[in-house]
Amino acid sequence: MADLVIQPTVMAGEGWEDYGLVDSGHGRKLERYGERRFIRPEPQAMWAPRSGDWQADGEFVPGSDEDGGGRWQFSGNVPPDGWPLAWEEVRFTAQCTPFRHLGFFPDMAPVWHWMRGQLAGRDDAQTLNLFGYTGVGSLALSRCGPVAHVDASKKSVGQARENAALSGMEDAPIRWLIDDAVKFTAREVRRERRYDGIILDPPKFGRGPKGETWRIEEGLPGLIADCRRLLDAESRFLFLTVYAVRMSSLAIGGLLAEAFADLPGKIEHGDLAVREDGQGARLLPTAIFARWSHP
Repeated sequence: MADLVIQPTVMAGEGWEDYGLVDSGHGRKLERYGERRFIRPEPQAMWAPRSGDWQADGEFVPGSDEDGGGRWQFSGNVPPDGWPLAWEEVRFTAQCTPFRHLGFFPDMAPVWHWMRGQLAGRDDAQTLNLFGYTGVGSLALSRCGPVAHVDASKKSVGQARENAALSGMEDAPIRWLIDDAVKFTAREVRRERRYDGIILDPPKFGRGPKGETWRIEEGLPGLIADCRRLLDAESRFLFLTVYAVRMSSLAIGGLLAEAFADLPGKIEHGDLAVREDGQGARLLPTAIFARWSHP
């Protein structure tokens, strides 16, 4: 029986050459993406900034609706089609999107390291990336074996393919699938497929390629139950991240504990965070997570 670790943990990401959290405070954060700097809203940065002088190439100004909206304002030369960045051997295009993101989630870097550690020494591990976005995580996982990358957005999967080409990884063992994650997972259960690891990053709200509606509070329990059916006692992990939802990590940890009650291993939960650059660096929480791992 998988044991639930009650005490939460923090998975903290550090900056690297092409990304860093420069400063944060007063509900905003200043980040570097290669040679460019950007300011974005961050409600969890409730403290004061370390510096009073934030120079940036662009800032995302949110709309009045807390559930979305807003626009970018640029003061520097920001290519509308993006610019190349890298994380280890994976190269990808950073781009200012209408959803305030820049084409990847830098706080996932410690998760990519963790998953690789769970599959250390493997080059045949079968993994599944649901809601895979622009493919940085799938490209990172492909070092360990075949990956099924699933996203309902044709544009996101197209960007993922472009990132594979940019990385020189066109021949990586990845299936790029434009599909509804819930329906795909259910079909995999019926096919009696199994995986060594699953990562899923479901949105708070979304629509599938045929207009299917997704609400995380309603859909997550069933999706986790189907993911469990794709794993067995020889599998290594499931990693779930949740953004922008009023929910405790203990809640999603409890959901995994229920679903994985018949498997060995352990279930952990807590916060993803990014550490600021330089002296006096603070940890800025960005999301909650829950994970099952075995051994």
